[in-house]
Amino acid sequence: MKTILLISAMCVVGFTTLAQDAITDDELNRYAVAMDSINEMSAAVKEMITDLVKNSKVVSAARYNELSKISNDEAALAAANATPEEIAFVKDLAEKRESATVKINQAVQSLAKDYVGAATFNKVRKALSTDPALKAKYDALMSELAKDNPGVQ
Repeated sequence: MKTILLISAMCVVGFTTLAQDAITDDELNRYAVAMDSINEMSAAVKEMITDLVKNSKVVSAARYNELSKISNDEAALAAANATPEEIAFVKDLAEKRESATVKINQAVQSLAKDYVGAATFNKVRKALSTDPALKAKYDALMSELAKDNPGVQ
């Protein structure tokens, strides 16, 4: 009799734990909205960098790509015959990208903590890596949310 009660109690605890770990539609929606916002911020930074490079009178896009890879290596910059103006442009863009990245990271933390809830954010992120059905539902949500993002047609 004690064994049956013990097994029954363990089953109740197990089902309660499973129920607590289940992702609700609201949790998934909040997570998706947060991630869509983060994606929009990242796309805006990429667009800003692209526009600055495209409209630059200092470097071409190809030259920017070449120099940005070696911008912290003075010898490589000298070997590439980088001008002071090119170096200044590349380093300025790197600072702008870094500043924007810091803001995005702060936004991620704020959204995770204040909008989704830190525990829920981590629970959903973990569940997405292990639950294909949840991942498919999330991907569908993200596709729908992305329709109003800049650059999406």
